[in-house]
Amino acid sequence: MWLYLAAVLAGLFLLRRWHRERQTVPKLSEKYVLITGCDSGFGNLLARQLDARGLRVLAACLTQPGAARLQAATSPRLQTVLLDVTSSHSIAAATAWVRERVGDRGLWGLVNNAGIAIPTAPNEWLTKDDFVKVLDVNLVGLIEVTVSLLPLVQQARGRVVNVASVMGRISFFGGGYCISKYGVEAFSDSLRIEMRHFGVKVCIIEPGYFKTEITSAERLEKNFLAIWNKLPEETRASYGESYLKEFLVSLRKMQSRCNSNLRLVTDCMEHALTSRFPRTRYSAGWDAKLLYLPLSYLPSAFVDIVLGWSYPKPAQRA
Repeated sequence: MWLYLAAVLAGLFLLRRWHRERQTVPKLSEKYVLITGCDSGFGNLLARQLDARGLRVLAACLTQPGAARLQAATSPRLQTVLLDVTSSHSIAAATAWVRERVGDRGLWGLVNNAGIAIPTAPNEWLTKDDFVKVLDVNLVGLIEVTVSLLPLVQQARGRVVNVASVMGRISFFGGGYCISKYGVEAFSDSLRIEMRHFGVKVCIIEPGYFKTEITSAERLEKNFLAIWNKLPEETRASYGESYLKEFLVSLRKMQSRCNSNLRLVTDCMEHALTSRFPRTRYSAGWDAKLLYLPLSYLPSAFVDIVLGWSYPKPAQRA
């Protein structure tokens, strides 16, 4: 009896959720959306995707060639602006540019997508500057862009969509990347609570491993070897050449398992911007749904054992 009742209630809940999530925001063709990091990857695909759907896309690119390529592949509706999220001057200029374009309508959507992954390596190998380089882009830059554009988002009672990662739930490797994504989660949570009374919704995208320019095996290997070659001799001796080789092998294996279907992520972003009832969090990729997010709820001792299997052992601890 109770089992049947539970099944019925679960079915009704899922049916209601399905119905709510299919309802879209009206007059999408009048909505302005700013996306950062549109030179390549998720940002580039999302810009083209939203442009095809009729939204007024404001695509922020780091380089002029990246902006030109995007404009050539989209409609005249899409406009580009150069933006370096580590520069306060660049952010202020981009904010003024956006204000001129949106006018009294405000900015419906802000997608904080710009990010970098390197330098990354075991924490002991890195310097303060290595951490700061990643944090400046992935976290501090994201915060400054959001704070600068928030009045325009409030004006439209719109959306802020922040790209975090499953590495914002589980810190799997050293460097600033995981730290920055934990920070994005914390910033987004506090901002969501603050913005409720302004009618602004804040959504978090948590992708698993996807094959993008910043996660290319060649770039990660080059970064890793460059850091290794700068290490003091005693540090390299304590880890050993075998550690380096095993780490590079595991890096290539990880790359081979990366998902190349970026639409799984950009579809989540699009839903967060166009649905009347967006989710608070979106997990993209089966590795995120079935491995990393479930692991994040388990005891730390168990997580350490599971993730530790894929780590090579240093020479002095082998």
